[in-house]
Amino acid sequence: MKYITYLSRLVVGALFIISGLIKANDAIGFSYKLEEYFAADVLNLEFLIPFALVMAAAICIVEIVLGVMVLIGSRPKLASWSLLGMIVFFTFLTFYSAYFNKVTDCGCFGDAIKLTPWGSFKKDLILLVFILVIFFQQHNIKSFLKPRMENMLLAIVTFFCFAFVYETHNHLPIKDFRPYAIGKNIQEGMKTCEELEFTCPEIAYIYKVKDKITGQEMDILSSVYLADWEKYDFVSSTDETVVLQEGYEPPIHDFSISMSETDYTNMVLDEDYAFLLVCYNINKTDNGQQENINDFYASSLMNNVPFFALSASSDEDLSKFKEANEIAYETYFTDETTLKTIVRSNPGLLLLNKGTVVGKWHYNDFPKFETIQNQYLK
Repeated sequence: MKYITYLSRLVVGALFIISGLIKANDAIGFSYKLEEYFAADVLNLEFLIPFALVMAAAICIVEIVLGVMVLIGSRPKLASWSLLGMIVFFTFLTFYSAYFNKVTDCGCFGDAIKLTPWGSFKKDLILLVFILVIFFQQHNIKSFLKPRMENMLLAIVTFFCFAFVYETHNHLPIKDFRPYAIGKNIQEGMKTCEELEFTCPEIAYIYKVKDKITGQEMDILSSVYLADWEKYDFVSSTDETVVLQEGYEPPIHDFSISMSETDYTNMVLDEDYAFLLVCYNINKTDNGQQENINDFYASSLMNNVPFFALSASSDEDLSKFKEANEIAYETYFTDETTLKTIVRSNPGLLLLNKGTVVGKWHYNDFPKFETIQNQYLK
């Protein structure tokens, strides 16, 4: 049993540290995932949405610290009870999400490793088994370190976690796992399975129908109904789906730029160089850099480098913001979720070269035009 306990501690400790570090690298992204769970149509805990970022940061830090505690054998009673509480909660959450098809990705490993809802639930079940071993063997777990060294290590780890979350929140993630990372080409990320000649996914909806002969109502797959529709009277469709065949799905499937019902996506992506200013919600935008942004826009205009501001805000809100901040540039519409994915900053700046992301800046690191000109536009 001793070796099983050691193995359990190694697996649980390593997974908690890795999971915590990945989420701490992008705590804002994890907070968006928590907001999905808190939404009215999922857990209906909307009162928690304003606290999602604080909760996301806290979960990241606790996961890492707990992982270290398990590995070194520190405070086994506190660690084992904390682990059990967390895994029971997350196992329920992933089961609920998978069973009711509410949140398609748990965010357990951020954007680095995508898990299906049922895959997340199975992962938590396996982790629960290892944690139960630790829980029932907690009385046999002894720390590798003396109390003083143990306390110093945990203090250092906790300080590092706070510093890491603070750094990635006030700048950009150290490692960007999203399809809009520097070096990624947006057009390539939008190519479909047909264009790439890959296997395409096949999905069927569940229809409610009535058998014409027996009059019995039943649920059948849309593929079955379409093949034998003469046998049934259609009653209604549902949002439930069944994956008939796994296949390639493009990492970018909702990127578009429009204004007044005119699509500018291809025009923007075909430009030799173009700046994208991302403000997903103008009412939540930090306007401390707005004067610098106005100067930056004027410089890009003088140097014939296209500048596109993207937002999902209403025309009324944009108009008020422009008037208050003396903004001269036009604002185009892009989906809010897409803008949140593109850059973890509101506002944030991107430089594209024929659709390839070559530069990305947080508003706290907003660059001078001359700096970008010297580095990228020679």
